[in-house]
Amino acid sequence: MKPKVAFFDFTSCEGCQLDVLNVEAELLDLLAAVDIVNFREVKTEREENYDIAFIEGSISRESEIPRLQKIRNQAKVVVALGACACIGGVNCLKNSLLMAEALRIVYQDDARYYDTMPARPIDAVVPVDYYVRGCPISTEEFLKVTKSLLLGKKPEIPNYPVCVECKMAGNVCVFERGMFCLGPVIRAGCNAICITSGRYCWGCRGLVDDPNVDSEKDILKKYGLTVDQVTERFKIFNAYQEVAK
Repeated sequence: MKPKVAFFDFTSCEGCQLDVLNVEAELLDLLAAVDIVNFREVKTEREENYDIAFIEGSISRESEIPRLQKIRNQAKVVVALGACACIGGVNCLKNSLLMAEALRIVYQDDARYYDTMPARPIDAVVPVDYYVRGCPISTEEFLKVTKSLLLGKKPEIPNYPVCVECKMAGNVCVFERGMFCLGPVIRAGCNAICITSGRYCWGCRGLVDDPNVDSEKDILKKYGLTVDQVTERFKIFNAYQEVAK
C-alpha cells in the first residue's frame, strides 16, 4: 500500500504548502507514489490515519500544542516544512515583546478575545525527523526529501554556508557590492537564489551547524560593519535561535 501523507498548518502564511503544488511535472509522479489523506489547501476530505506528516508554521498559541502532539503521536515521520516550522521564522519577532503588548498592537480593543505566547519552531514542542527549510521552501528540496523518505533513506541536506553556493554560481560577493549578507553562517540548499537575483541572504534557512562565527566577524571587520548590525538582520528569521543562545 502507498504511504499515507498529511499536510498541516499552524501559524504561517501557508505559502510553503502552496509551493508543494508547484512541483508541476513531478506532481503526478508524487500522487502515484503516495496517498494524500489530509491537505486543507487541496481537498475537503480528511483522514486521521497517516504515516508522514508535513507541518508548516510555528507554534504561537497554547491551544496549538495538544494538536501538534496528537499529530506527532499519529505520524511515523514528521517533517518540518518551511522557515516558520523549522526555526520559528518571522513570527518570533514578537518574542521581544510582552505577549499582552503584542496582542494590543495587533488587535487593539479586541485583544481580549485572543491568546498568544512566544512563538517557537515545532521541534521546541515535539521531535522532528526531517526538515525542508526556507521561506518559501524549495520545491526541488521538497521532492528530494520526499523521495528519500519513500526509499527509506536519510535525505542529504547541505550543512555548509550559502557562500559555497554563491561561489559555485559565480556571484560577486554581496559585501563587495556594498550590501549586507548573512550567507557566511546560513545553511545552503537554496542555490543562493536571493544573491543570484541581486539581493542578499536573509537567513531564512537558519544557521549551519557550528557556524564559523570568527570568520563572520573577520568579514564584518573588513567591510567596516559591526556584530550588532548582523544581529538585527539575523532576527528577521532567527529570533528564536537568538534567544535560545
